[in-house]
Amino acid sequence: MTSLSASLVRGALLSPLKRAGRPDAALPPDRPTRPAAPVAPGPLAAYGRICGFTESGALPLTYPHVLAFPDTMRLMTGRAFPLPVLGLVHTWIEIAPHRPVEPTEPLELTVYAQELNRHRRGTEVTMTTEARVAGELVWESRSGYLSRHAPRRPEPDRTRTPSAAEAGASTPSAAEAGANLPAPTASTAGRPGAASPEELPARAEWSLPGDLGRRYGAVSGDRNPIHLYPLTARLFGFPRAIAHGMWTAARCLAETRDPAAVRTVRIDFRAPVLLPATVTYAADAAGDAFALRGPGDRVHLVGAVIRKG
Repeated sequence: MTSLSASLVRGALLSPLKRAGRPDAALPPDRPTRPAAPVAPGPLAAYGRICGFTESGALPLTYPHVLAFPDTMRLMTGRAFPLPVLGLVHTWIEIAPHRPVEPTEPLELTVYAQELNRHRRGTEVTMTTEARVAGELVWESRSGYLSRHAPRRPEPDRTRTPSAAEAGASTPSAAEAGANLPAPTASTAGRPGAASPEELPARAEWSLPGDLGRRYGAVSGDRNPIHLYPLTARLFGFPRAIAHGMWTAARCLAETRDPAAVRTVRIDFRAPVLLPATVTYAADAAGDAFALRGPGDRVHLVGAVIRKG
């Protein structure tokens, strides 16, 4: 927690000095690594309680992301990272659990910045996390983080006439283009005959308190100001504090049956959950296509599980 606080302070100081909007900017080559160690049982239990996971033995599907978050923040708040960290919004995550991981196994975690892409609302960076046990890759994820700003048009190449496609559109992000999706696609919209997020049947209703962001931040270490208080959230354009995307993802995945059979998970965060809130968890009969909806069927999150076999 101390290292995370130091990273956040450093990020706050450096953010005004950074200018987003250059997908060709250099990403830091560093790959911070958390040395192999078993998971502390107290923080794991606290995480499980706030996210709704049962004590099944294996680590929750999302927990390596939380364990690696201090190193992720250290990388993203460094001078070499091109985006201002304050106000970054988590837009999507893909998780590939190659096998169940027991809390007693010594888990080594590595993070790195994979790529930058233009996004219709700014610039998006893809961050990768890898977890290993005795050199074996047991879990990995990729996440998109959006730095919101007015899109910048690329400088024209005056040596030739641009095509109509080049003149009329910016390059889509990997998430928008679907380049990161496993085959078959993890989007419910891409499955023949699949229900849309609005059509998925409701399975549960959850009442989220106004201090959820602070409570989850205490467990995860993610104390981005947009999650903490209405005042700090308004500094970044949100009327109230918003729930962490990783809390909403974890809470939905806590409902997944037989997590040991999961091959990949894809979750897209569509709209922020303003706290306090009442949300509806909706899923198909198998629980492999799911969504989190708000009043008026506003879709906050869409996810899909692809199983082994």
